[in-house]
Amino acid sequence: MENFDLISKELSNLIEQWEPKLLALSDDIIAKRRNSQNRTIKQIVGHMVDSASNNTHRVINLQYQESPLIFPDYANLGNNDRWIAIQNYQDKDWHDLVQLWKCTNKHFVHVIQNVNNKKLNNVWISALNQEISLEAMVLDFPRHFKLHLREINKLIDI
Repeated sequence: MENFDLISKELSNLIEQWEPKLLALSDDIIAKRRNSQNRTIKQIVGHMVDSASNNTHRVINLQYQESPLIFPDYANLGNNDRWIAIQNYQDKDWHDLVQLWKCTNKHFVHVIQNVNNKKLNNVWISALNQEISLEAMVLDFPRHFKLHLREINKLIDI
């Protein structure tokens, strides 16, 4: 799908641009400055890892499970903050976390490049009881990814 190719290129470019930018940040900036959700840059990057990981699993499941798919929804009921806390991204080595962010998101790009177009209308049911198609989920991913990059930018510029 042409849109998925554009998304893949956009995400790949953002990952390549942001990896050195993230690695250049001081400990003070990544661990102390907090956004409106009280998350540090380390926690935001950890959340982005969780998002890529969860979306990878949804994309895969939506291609072989029966539709509609009921799949755990980590984001809508405050569970994303639980994921951040349980994994303790705040105390994770920064270089390792950035590499995890890079590799997890690059893998998501690889996965969407290999989606079976016949499965694009398969849906999963979110915790909010919304039906979200595989296509819509992938098309929305860059918005979410860039939202968090903007949050990080704001914290860098404080």
